[in-house]
Amino acid sequence: MSKLLVLFVIGSVATTVATSASAADKANKKTPAALNFTMNSLAGKPVDLSKYEGQVVLIVNVASECGLTPQYEGLQALYEQYGKDGLVVLGVPCNQFGAQEPGTAAEIAQFCKANYGVTFDMLAKVEVDGPGACGLYKHLTAQKTAPQGPGKITWNFEKFLLDRKGEVVNRFSSNTEPDAPEMIEAIEAALSANK
Repeated sequence: MSKLLVLFVIGSVATTVATSASAADKANKKTPAALNFTMNSLAGKPVDLSKYEGQVVLIVNVASECGLTPQYEGLQALYEQYGKDGLVVLGVPCNQFGAQEPGTAAEIAQFCKANYGVTFDMLAKVEVDGPGACGLYKHLTAQKTAPQGPGKITWNFEKFLLDRKGEVVNRFSSNTEPDAPEMIEAIEAALSANK
């Protein structure tokens, strides 16, 4: 009986040491600031944005009833073309600009799938501007980026590009189409760097 107890104690200590080591490793690993947020998916599940570390991430505040809504098609095309190389597209619905995203999460998901075949990740509807802006957008809009610098979101479909290190490297205006040469150039440069 005492041998069994000794083995149990040794096993427990080994498990505790292993668990503590992996927790310490995780604590020592610094998540990039732009990915150090947990948000909800459109389906209502928590999404730890740190899961996108090491990938190039394009974050876009989207709306279903905007004159720019057809950009969903271009965003989906980017995802299909570059997803295999490490591009993640994150759609972030927002109803702050002209009340152009009034739908429920289920309605938004249905609209995106039925009209544009969206398969890239969609987050839950949030505010991206003003005092109620979510933490992610408070961070994004504070960054010095090109071609558009820091400052508030002015309309739907503004685009932020994060490199593989999780740093915000570009910000594009709402009117910049997903297939614009400057967007493609920035995405390809981010994908080829730091592989």
